[in-house]
Amino acid sequence: MRILRLIAFLLLPGLALAQQPDPLKFTKVSGNIYVLGGLGGNVAASVGDDGILIVDDQFAPLTNRIQGALKNLGITDKPVRFVINTHYHGDHTGANGQFGDGGSIIIAHENVRKRLESGSDGGNGGSLKYQTPPQPKAALPVITFNDQITLHFNGDDIRVTHFPPSHTDGDSVVFFSRNNVVHTGDEFVRYGFPSVDIVAGGNVQGMIAACEKLLATLPPDVKVIPGHGALSNLDDVRAFTQMLKETLAAAQKALNEHKTLDQMKQEKILAPWAKWGNGAINADTFTETLYYSLTREKRQSAGHN
Repeated sequence: MRILRLIAFLLLPGLALAQQPDPLKFTKVSGNIYVLGGLGGNVAASVGDDGILIVDDQFAPLTNRIQGALKNLGITDKPVRFVINTHYHGDHTGANGQFGDGGSIIIAHENVRKRLESGSDGGNGGSLKYQTPPQPKAALPVITFNDQITLHFNGDDIRVTHFPPSHTDGDSVVFFSRNNVVHTGDEFVRYGFPSVDIVAGGNVQGMIAACEKLLATLPPDVKVIPGHGALSNLDDVRAFTQMLKETLAAAQKALNEHKTLDQMKQEKILAPWAKWGNGAINADTFTETLYYSLTREKRQSAGHN
């Protein structure tokens, strides 16, 4: 059931629409930065004299309601000029086409454009599988970058930084430096064990490295907008990172003892972290994620998917 829920928010915008409150409402984070939650990924917004910039855009059927929620802030009647995608998944990019058709400029890492343009298989290498079909031209990022890009917008310096393969191979974190707010995309989430798209180049080791970089480089009092879930702080990121490190170590220990994936599940190696398994990803699914994060290179060299 949890896997079906995850696939639903990745692939079924109709279900996402049904789950959204009416009307949608942005809430203030800091300064001129606002956030909108929901079944899809969190949407951050910079709203001011230069217009509106948003980070991620959930699902296509929500476009008009997201735009209405921005107007209801009463700050500006200017349009959404920029959309930044933190990665390619449909619960973060589903409304790209509608915003693109409306004149918004979409910005993302170059791998996001590649996966949206050509379509992409996704999943954790095991039981979790999904597919993103090729997207129309209007949904594709117009500006792409390799390592980092900075936008000077609404009095802020908005730094968009790519992280090496972690949640996917095209993840970016968006730091609103003058407002001291960061949108982490799905590098950090609040629903428990994370979804890691190993098929699309991600791995748990990279997610740990990404979170450790956030902890080392962001101001200690930064306000953290996760990819999913409630507004957070670095203590929450720290606890999430510790869980990832401990569970990866548990899986590595089992591998060192020549345990199979089925044995790891049967022995419930993630039982000490049971509280993290109550969200979209349960313990068995995350055991697969850990296993394939540690063994995928060996499987690929042996000619397996």
